[in-house]
Amino acid sequence: MKKRFLSALLGLSLVATLLVGCGGSGQTTSGTNAEPAASAQSEAATDASQTDAAQTDTGLQGTLKVAAFNGGYGSEIWDAVTAKFMENNPGVTIELTCEKNLEEVISPLMKAGDYPDFVYLALGRELALPETLLKDNAIMDITDVLSMQVPGEGVTVGEKIIPGFTDTLVTNPNGDGKTYLAPMFYSPCGLWYDANLLETKGWEVPQTWEEMWALGDKAKAEGISLFTYPVAGYFDAFMFGLLTQAGGAEFYNRAMSYEDGIWETEEATKVFEIVGKLATYMEPTTVGNANSDNFKKNQQLVLDDKAIFMPNGNWIIGEMADAPRAEGFKWGFCPLPAIEKGGDRCAFTFFEQAWIPAGAQNPELAKAFMAYLYSDEAAEIFATAGASPAIMPIEGVSKYISDEETKMIYSIYDTGAIASMGGFQSTQAVEGVSMKETLFFTIDSIVTGDKTVEEWQKAVEEVSDQLRAAIVK
Repeated sequence: MKKRFLSALLGLSLVATLLVGCGGSGQTTSGTNAEPAASAQSEAATDASQTDAAQTDTGLQGTLKVAAFNGGYGSEIWDAVTAKFMENNPGVTIELTCEKNLEEVISPLMKAGDYPDFVYLALGRELALPETLLKDNAIMDITDVLSMQVPGEGVTVGEKIIPGFTDTLVTNPNGDGKTYLAPMFYSPCGLWYDANLLETKGWEVPQTWEEMWALGDKAKAEGISLFTYPVAGYFDAFMFGLLTQAGGAEFYNRAMSYEDGIWETEEATKVFEIVGKLATYMEPTTVGNANSDNFKKNQQLVLDDKAIFMPNGNWIIGEMADAPRAEGFKWGFCPLPAIEKGGDRCAFTFFEQAWIPAGAQNPELAKAFMAYLYSDEAAEIFATAGASPAIMPIEGVSKYISDEETKMIYSIYDTGAIASMGGFQSTQAVEGVSMKETLFFTIDSIVTGDKTVEEWQKAVEEVSDQLRAAIVK
């Protein structure tokens, strides 16, 4: 089933030695325990490093405490990228710890006043550490990092990051234009299909929704449905992308903030109408199998060429790796069709975050390190050094991906698609009220005809009204 964006937690064992490697066991190792031969090699490397330092002195000095989650990408990416940063900046020593239970490691240290300088830790974890720190104003404003130059590249961090990634309620949680969380590794969501089917039939990937309806009519004439979905919850990324297309990032954020009347606007109405029309092109068995037990049957419809498109994330390739498929099947992936010709085409993305604690002892060095992470050099390390590619949200990052299917996914923003991202603003629980159930899972009832689009739209606005009063201050 779908993984809701993994997000890492970080911890810091404040070691008093040089670089602390982060092994998969979660135990830190110190350079002081090295064997004599290794020590000799280390001294030689230090001498060479000092020689290089005279030639490439960047002016950066000091000890940087980096905390990075040891998750699905493996610890190697952080070992490699911190080592490279120290190589580039001989005056810098990095103390690094990677742990799988990093909340448990970092929290008591922070309470005692021992803060990491840089933290790779995304929102959405059970212990909600960054969420808590944000509420306590304990995460630093890093807006100025966006105007810093990426080391050695002549562009700023803001120019390097794919448009849209720093315009969300995730990176700018206070809605005041200030950035507190830096976007890190991301995973696009879009529409998946059998590229071989379209090639064989001579059909083009629709660029607009009008073209989508025309394709649906052609497919229906040949006994093929236009669309299916695993479960209605998978319409989250789909609806978020449509909202961004309809009104832009600013409109989307207003919807995510439960603005009064936002779901009754012309832009929102267009979104509801598109989904309502899409429901008429749905593969007939979809709703019956749209549950946790049978969702793969809906995914199988695409592999069997019984339905053309479905919304999903990149986990679908591995999830259905052993499933049977039509002869010549080849995964295709595309953003949503534009609402009008020449309009934006969006692909929603889940992404992780990094940040600097307000209590960091070396925040300026932490910002320099953060800027470095958006360099081509660092992006290549992240994409190639770990257990699986960790992809940074920068322009042209797909060039570092060797696997063709993975490259297809991450090149989506290199060919004109706009990134849509971010979710609803946090609220207190309201008994009996769920935006997820109302906005997404009502789609089952739209497909079956049990509810009208107008009833659905009205219900969403009512839920928005109730949640607006419960926004966490």
